[in-house]
Amino acid sequence: MTIPVDKLSQPAVRTLVAAINAGDRDAFLGALTPDATMSDDGSDRDLTDWIDREIFSSRGRMEVQTEKDGGLALVANFRNDTWGEMRTAWRFTVDSGKVSRFDTGQA
Repeated sequence: MTIPVDKLSQPAVRTLVAAINAGDRDAFLGALTPDATMSDDGSDRDLTDWIDREIFSSRGRMEVQTEKDGGLALVANFRNDTWGEMRTAWRFTVDSGKVSRFDTGQA
């Protein structure tokens, strides 16, 4: 069962997922702190390079299946034009209403 984006518990995460699904890079960046960081499969990555490659140039989309920890931990089916669809886990750190870090990888 998919959780609609507007039903996600954590407002900053909800904004970020909505931006991904809308293909809205500016809204995505606006949901992050200026010094935001991220990792993919346990390795820190350059955030701007990663989002451009994995999300925005390849039409990334998330269908959230579960959320835990007040909406800071998601399991989602993530799809893009490069890799197809995969089950992914996402963990978010939120500071002052914006995402300061996210960690993702295969679930």
